[in-house]
Amino acid sequence: MTVLAPTPTAPGDARPRRWGRRRVVGVAVLVTALVIVAVLSVTFGARDVAPADIWAGLGGSTDTASAAAVGKRVPRTILAMLVGAALAVAGAVLQGATRNPLADPQILGINGGASLAIVTGIAFFGLSTASAYIWVGLLGAGAAAVLVYAIGSLGRGGPTPLRLALAGAVTAVAFSSLVSAILLPRINVMNVFRFWQIGGVGGATPETILQVLPFLLVGFVVCFASASALNTLALGDELAAGLGARVRTARLLSSAGAVILCGAATAVAGPIGFIGLVVPHMIRLVVGVDHRWLLPVSALGGAVLLTLADVLGRIVARPEEIEVGIITALIGAPFFIALVRRQKMRAL
Repeated sequence: MTVLAPTPTAPGDARPRRWGRRRVVGVAVLVTALVIVAVLSVTFGARDVAPADIWAGLGGSTDTASAAAVGKRVPRTILAMLVGAALAVAGAVLQGATRNPLADPQILGINGGASLAIVTGIAFFGLSTASAYIWVGLLGAGAAAVLVYAIGSLGRGGPTPLRLALAGAVTAVAFSSLVSAILLPRINVMNVFRFWQIGGVGGATPETILQVLPFLLVGFVVCFASASALNTLALGDELAAGLGARVRTARLLSSAGAVILCGAATAVAGPIGFIGLVVPHMIRLVVGVDHRWLLPVSALGGAVLLTLADVLGRIVARPEEIEVGIITALIGAPFFIALVRRQKMRAL
């Protein structure tokens, strides 16, 4: 009987184990960070809250001002986590679907489409409820995505990553101009819209969360179910098709999930930028490019970052607040520039 000697372990064989350890450690760190920022979000604001008041407020007590503050901050914290997770997952999906590292709901004009639809509804149809914002925002985001894809598909070569990015940038500028054209002659609409346009979660209520939650859940399910297809798309359209993947169907379905998340998140919190751009790149450094890990861990990272940004906005200018959309821009822009310069990311 011939006994085969074991094959020596190649240096590259340790890579899966190394990624496995990094993923476990990364998820543990993010879960811990999420718990910490949740506690900070409930504790700090225009009025700091003592631990006893936190427990009283969580129990439904409104006997003290601090306990009442907790009752308002808990929905705000939950909404910040949901919106941050939605935007981060949407950004990761769009980057994978378009194979463009600069893809983002804001850059591709999806947030702009939701904004234009909502301001049109406020100005001409008297929209004023969260549920109406959500439905109109979804329609606007979907229409913007279709328009950007159609423009990026013109000419020979089809919708390349560069064409989609350019089409999205041009469309976003056009939407912003149309929003300004609608608002300028309507001061009453501008007063309603300007706080929403900055982006924030300060108006969160349990009713708002319950209204937007079904849409977010549908978006998350569609995006997570597209993880394997996005891994195949990363190989290139020709190779993916050769492996039996339905490239166009996979791209459309995954993008539809991202559009649902963007539209719903934008409707309840305004057009918050940079979460969908920065977080996926941060998470790739921890879990790699496998979308089966990237998408759920990006959800954790987005929830942590947006909640932390909301806490900072309440602390730095007390007793006033800085809206979370401003904080994410201040944090995200320089961080993303440094990340791109360090990693030299040109394609996915």
